[in-house]
Amino acid sequence: MKVCGFTFIRNAVKYDYPVVESISSILPLCDKFIVVCGNSVDNTRELISKINPDKVIIIDSVWDDSLRDGGKVLALETNKAIDALPADYDWGFYLQADEVIHEDYHSYIISSMKKWKDDKNTDGLLFDYKHFYGSYDYVGDSTRWYRNEVRIIRCDKSIRSFRDAQGFKKNGRLLNVRNAEASVYHYGWVKPPILQQEKQKYFHSLWHSDEWLKKNVANTDQFDYSQIDSLTLFNGTHPSVMKERIGSSNWKFNYDPLKKRLPLKPRIKLFVEKLTGWRPGEYKNFKILR
Repeated sequence: MKVCGFTFIRNAVKYDYPVVESISSILPLCDKFIVVCGNSVDNTRELISKINPDKVIIIDSVWDDSLRDGGKVLALETNKAIDALPADYDWGFYLQADEVIHEDYHSYIISSMKKWKDDKNTDGLLFDYKHFYGSYDYVGDSTRWYRNEVRIIRCDKSIRSFRDAQGFKKNGRLLNVRNAEASVYHYGWVKPPILQQEKQKYFHSLWHSDEWLKKNVANTDQFDYSQIDSLTLFNGTHPSVMKERIGSSNWKFNYDPLKKRLPLKPRIKLFVEKLTGWRPGEYKNFKILR
């Protein structure tokens, strides 16, 4: 079984993306790893080049900054990586630059890839998500957070990233997937408030016009984490590759998990989900095979 990891990145240092930790977290599972490295204003490329040169392959890319429609440029960059996946490989393991896999899941992921490798009906493997917010101590637990995404796909060029690179389709249809029995640790909402605010300005610019940004993104130097609706304390362990980053965090965020700010409709949806496991109105860009 051959596995090739893949991702895309631009300005990882400027916006404090844990891309080194992300790649390192699954590198033991990959025979190769493709990184589409965008035209950065910092030393992102140098950072990537130091990660196991025997495995990591860098593809230089120039982003089309005129594409400000629904984050389409992110899917285009992802597809550049998919196009570079070796044809004789079985699986492509995709992580975005703020996503990390805990080493405790490695054996489960390997087992799932081996189990479904020869089942051609299986287009990919589905992961659960833990969305950290504000600090490494809290996880989002309201229905605003997506619960699952496909992060392993077959090395099949007919599979394409779409919309804002959150999911994949094959020949225009949803992927048929199996459960990987593993979770992705998403750290996109954990960084110093100053850098989080800078990231928000930049990230929204990939979706919207300058006029929209002026109306909808706060003109402030620091992101206000306190406006979140609902969090719960995280009582597990973080991936070992995150140890140094977590230890060097230098900002404080405190939240009382008992003080929820959920309107009635989200409260009802959350109640139904906890009671039945079903989330009313949940968007899914995949089809789970039974």
